[in-house]
Amino acid sequence: MKLFKNNRAATKFFRHPLVWPGLIVLAILYLIMFFAEFIAPYDFDNGNRENSYQPPSRIHFIHDGRFSLRPFVYPYSFGFNDFFERVYVEDRTKPTPLSFFVKGDKVKLWGIIPISRHLFGTKSEKNSVRFYLLGADAVGRDLFSRILYGSRVSLTIGFLGVAITAILGFLAGGISGFYGGKTDWLIMRFAECFMLVPSFFLMLALRSAFPMKLSSTQVYLLIVVILSLIGWAGFARVIRGMALSISKRDFVTAARALGASDFRIIFQHILPQTLSYAIVSMTLTIPGYILGESALSLIGLGIQDPQASWGNLLSAAMNVSDIQYHPWILIPGLFIFLVVMAFNFVGDGLRDALDPNR
Repeated sequence: MKLFKNNRAATKFFRHPLVWPGLIVLAILYLIMFFAEFIAPYDFDNGNRENSYQPPSRIHFIHDGRFSLRPFVYPYSFGFNDFFERVYVEDRTKPTPLSFFVKGDKVKLWGIIPISRHLFGTKSEKNSVRFYLLGADAVGRDLFSRILYGSRVSLTIGFLGVAITAILGFLAGGISGFYGGKTDWLIMRFAECFMLVPSFFLMLALRSAFPMKLSSTQVYLLIVVILSLIGWAGFARVIRGMALSISKRDFVTAARALGASDFRIIFQHILPQTLSYAIVSMTLTIPGYILGESALSLIGLGIQDPQASWGNLLSAAMNVSDIQYHPWILIPGLFIFLVVMAFNFVGDGLRDALDPNR
């Protein structure tokens, strides 16, 4: 089944004022996620405690009154001000040039291809001068690099979550709506058990049922399952209502008369009619799953340090004094905001394009 049944719907989608900004933002974010190891100047766990909370590096083009076509940065040294607060000061006697395709940390692109060249970085002896595009965290790790690595979790968890949600919702909703009666009653009452408990508290309860000492991969898969268990019930109820209506149409009656099996009727005739709604619903559900993972990681129940996700990167911002003195630690929250808004923009465009009443 095509997403757009006619050119009018496709034209309406692409002419929606919010669709293109959303698509462009998503394309950029998923592109940098795909090449995170190459774009990031450092490995996600490469830090130097001497650079704790170093502010974002300033990019310069003028040194001693002379303009340089090649951008450069100054190394930072730290000291203490009159209030005994640690401050960083640029050492303007040692300009360090920035270059493309510099040699740096040895990492594996996509976990397969070993590389040591990175898109950009500093050209200094043994990489002694570090370039912090978005500043450093508490242990001197590059925040920009960790945001790129963290996107692997935050940008994929939504898709995996909605995939499982869609499978469960289609199965439960399609069977419930087609058969009706006791089958419908049992499935819907079971679904309502998940809907009765507030989502966040259900998420906490499901996560607390498992030990804290799990590997990052296990935690990732666990969060995917938890988010899917939270979201499938509401989706199944809507699919059930649509399946109940579609099952009374003439083409379904004709399929029964021709001896088609229940399985074939449900999966070949009924559920395909719900795909337009499902695609819109899943697109609008992805942001909620991204926020769910971020919330779990923020409070220490999701991805654990030193592994990175946007949620656990934002956990440093829970301390008000850290925000006051190191405001760049809020930047992961900006990425969460951008991706959530982008998915909502695209979802709104799909909804308006596929809604026959608009």
